[in-house]
Amino acid sequence: MAFEIRRVRREDKPQWAALWQGYLAFYETELPQAAYDACFNAFFAEDAAAPRCLVAEDQGALLGLVHYLHHAHCWRPEGAIYLQDLFTTPQARGQGVGGALIRAVYDAADAREVPYVYWLTQEFNATARSLYDKVGVVTPFVKYQRPQ
Repeated sequence: MAFEIRRVRREDKPQWAALWQGYLAFYETELPQAAYDACFNAFFAEDAAAPRCLVAEDQGALLGLVHYLHHAHCWRPEGAIYLQDLFTTPQARGQGVGGALIRAVYDAADAREVPYVYWLTQEFNATARSLYDKVGVVTPFVKYQRPQ
């Protein structure tokens, strides 16, 4: 499969939205249109802390996306990169798209001189974890969040 990794463009919004909807559906989550619009618009903000989006494209068709953001970190003066969302189409899975998107985030982090990149996944997400075990190191941390 031939594909390129690039920054998302404004004209990608319909395909990007379909990919992100697939990602959210996997996590049994729905968001209002306003959340899609706000997220997509943030990718084009000048603010260095705004989220970024890279996509994998093959002949005009988007195969996958990755959302990431740079944030301050008390232990790391250069900050950290949080890889928030990663999703590929079912047809692109096992074709190197997910790994290429993660490596592109690593490249973006290196360009900012930010060596610390991290992400979360559900413990039972065996498909994703088989990739993550190849491109990252699992940590012993347990995630907590504020009760809803």
